[in-house]
Amino acid sequence: MSSARVDYIAPWWTYWLHNFPHINLRFQPSDNSFQPEDENYKQSLIFLSCVAAAGLGLNLLCLAIYLSILCCCRKDEDEESKSPKSCCVTWSAVAAGLITCVAVGVGFYGNSETNDGVYQLTYSLYNANHTLGGVDSLVTGTMSSMKSGLHQHLARLDEIFATRGDFVQTLQFMQQMADNVIKQLLGLPDWEEAKVDLASIADQTGNIEYYRWLTYLLLLILDLIICLLACLGLAKQSRWLLTTMMVFGVLTLVLSWASLGAELATAVGTSDFCVAPDKFLMSQTKGAVGADILHYYLYCNQTLSNPFQQPLTIFQRSLTTMQIQIQGLLQFAVPLFPTAEGDLQGIQHLLNSSEASLHQLTALLDCRGLNKDYLDAMVGVCYDGVEGVLYLCLFSILAACAFTVMLCAIPRAWRQIACRERDYDDIDEEDPFNPRARRIGSQNPNHTNMHSFCSYSSSMGSQNSLHPPAPAVSNAPMSEYMNQTALFGGNPRYENVPLIGRGSPPPSYSPSMRATYLSMTEDQRRHFGNDFQA
Repeated sequence: MSSARVDYIAPWWTYWLHNFPHINLRFQPSDNSFQPEDENYKQSLIFLSCVAAAGLGLNLLCLAIYLSILCCCRKDEDEESKSPKSCCVTWSAVAAGLITCVAVGVGFYGNSETNDGVYQLTYSLYNANHTLGGVDSLVTGTMSSMKSGLHQHLARLDEIFATRGDFVQTLQFMQQMADNVIKQLLGLPDWEEAKVDLASIADQTGNIEYYRWLTYLLLLILDLIICLLACLGLAKQSRWLLTTMMVFGVLTLVLSWASLGAELATAVGTSDFCVAPDKFLMSQTKGAVGADILHYYLYCNQTLSNPFQQPLTIFQRSLTTMQIQIQGLLQFAVPLFPTAEGDLQGIQHLLNSSEASLHQLTALLDCRGLNKDYLDAMVGVCYDGVEGVLYLCLFSILAACAFTVMLCAIPRAWRQIACRERDYDDIDEEDPFNPRARRIGSQNPNHTNMHSFCSYSSSMGSQNSLHPPAPAVSNAPMSEYMNQTALFGGNPRYENVPLIGRGSPPPSYSPSMRATYLSMTEDQRRHFGNDFQA
């Protein structure tokens, strides 16, 4: 960046953005020069924001078409189709989460870069404002001391030296030199107006940047929270959480496209300024500061002469002449007029302070100080600032893509959750092999008194009075069956007894096998009833 401090060179991305088509709202091409007061130029920047708004409309239209197709086109819910859908939702959620994380990282970097660039701009503006304020205070102070202080001393000395014409002539010559100094100081540009403008611009820019930085920080945090909550809703299969995140996802999608429009217009407008900043500055300071003076500070080449060299030289020579005259009066007039010593020493002190102000004024008016502030401001705006805005544009694009994928995945996941709950509700609650029925049975003790085909305790008698055919003896120990039932969380009323011992089918039976078992159980009950009556 040291070469940029010798001579400002706009970065390549500002030329790329500067070459963007500038079209007003009447679809007519306009000049791409930075002219913020021109109505056509303002419309060309608004047109770029409208392009982002058109992208938002197209995005929402595609989402609406996708949701319509998803709601209208019902596919079969067989086992072969469920697995690919679940896999698609999972990978969509993973892709949305990764894109969101990348977008948030890019956004944080772009927000920091933009803030650094604007801070460097305001810092340079404050430094330039301090320099111009110093110049103005030195000029004002020197002129005030020459007009009031020196005039008072010379008036008193004129009364003291009234009888000596040569001394009075020396005093008149010194008054001419003081008037010449005031004339040269009046020839310097009036920096007061520029000083006020720079201070107000720096204050307004700092306030706007603070709220911009805070807004983007909240937007980044909001994007991250919505992504995390959406992933949590998919993991927990919470339909209300997914519905809420879908609403916030649409809101964030709108914010992403809106921020993209603002960032694009800002980047293009700033690049138009960065390509030719000297033209804009000369047009703004026309009438207040001469073109040669502004050119001297913007480029600060050794070949350029200092436009203040002549008045500063005359100022220095006038002070030197006045110092010589005061030294002569102190040497020859004080022995004759001792009362004049105080005024002569006061004039000498005033000339010494004026000479010190002259050296400070010469240093402040040198082009190197203000040129450094100018280059720092341009580097902050055109390098860090525009680069950060470009990263924020990338963040907005990635965030829009991530939330588009998320909004496509959430409805499909919502349908899958609804289908699972519907299939789960279709299971017979009286079916003891239904996990819900077993949980209800364990939570409701009165429900255990209901008749069940898994138990032989009924009005026909107990298992001790009935002697059903002995089942086949299994070599598996009792603890193996109990461990299996403990793993599946079964009801202790049924699961503490081996399945073979009570004639119950294993929980993994299909509905058709369960129906076959029920019919076999009814035949066994009839057979046992006939034997009991006999």
